[in-house]
Amino acid sequence: MAVPLFDTTTPIAPLRPLIDARVAEVLDAAIYILGPQVDAFEREFADYLGVRHVVSVANGTDAITIALQALGVGPGDEVVVPSFTFYASAEAIPPTGAAPVFCDVDPDTCNVTAETVAAALTPRTRAVIAVDLFGNPAPIPALRALGVPVLEDAAQAAGSTLDGRRAGALGDLASFSFFPSKNLGCFGDGGAIATDDDALAETARVLRFHGSRDKVSYERIGWNSRLDELQAAILRVLLPHLDTWSEGRRAGARHYADAGLGELVRLPTAAAGAEPAWHLHVVHHDEADRLAAALTAAGVGARGYYRTPLHRQAALAPWSAGVELPVTDELARTHLALPINPLLAREQADEVVAAVRAALAA
Repeated sequence: MAVPLFDTTTPIAPLRPLIDARVAEVLDAAIYILGPQVDAFEREFADYLGVRHVVSVANGTDAITIALQALGVGPGDEVVVPSFTFYASAEAIPPTGAAPVFCDVDPDTCNVTAETVAAALTPRTRAVIAVDLFGNPAPIPALRALGVPVLEDAAQAAGSTLDGRRAGALGDLASFSFFPSKNLGCFGDGGAIATDDDALAETARVLRFHGSRDKVSYERIGWNSRLDELQAAILRVLLPHLDTWSEGRRAGARHYADAGLGELVRLPTAAAGAEPAWHLHVVHHDEADRLAAALTAAGVGARGYYRTPLHRQAALAPWSAGVELPVTDELARTHLALPINPLLAREQADEVVAAVRAALAA
């Protein structure tokens, strides 16, 4: 049986009639930008997260840049960011005028720690980006204790919790992506900023709309970064199912463990106090590339996401000269994402584990 890395179609199939109806409502209303669907989604997502404000934007990358600017990050500042993450986590920093400073991560959770961040702090540090990598929440309370504002990059962690609080409600602000493959994904690009801080939220709203409150007066150099009404309408249909889908992702991880995957590779480790809604089920093995090739040939989706970590990417070389992050380099070399989705069945997990076993025995 073929087992795809992602399945974004099957979970939403029962919701198609309601999605189609909501899309028709938007078309009939002929309001496409910052209308009632966006307003309603922002309120509903804020209520879900347990925060005062959600400010939707065009994508997850813009969410990071605008959130940093709302914090006052600008030229001459530094922002600490992990190197073992998606490119956007660091790419979003230079547009503010600030410099990314790369830090190492924990070998088990793959996330930053208070120790790895503290080692990268300088008098110029204005903010820390803590990525909830693969859906595993970062130790944000410990990071905030360092005394520097923390932006939680929760793009991969919608539906996860840490000590009973939802990912996206842990930092001074949080950024989300609604890219279609995410735990909560729309039918195109989309993103959001979440915060309890009234002033930060208001600044983010101004920045997302050309630096203006009224289309007449422009007080900042801002962005044209808004979530479409169509995408907001779709997200409103999907949001009530996020917790069920998150539990399905956790069940998929348990299926792998019960099927014996941990006898063959190193399984992902949940952070202390965390209930991750695994966006990716990332395992580790010394021969990750050979394993990926064999699984792909067997019809099982598998890939390494961050083989070249950010501090070794050419575009980020101006900020990474002489940087050595041994844990990041090792995780980049050995990690491998295996299939996960809200409906992953035990039979599919058995199939994947059998293919891993056969590949390693070959």
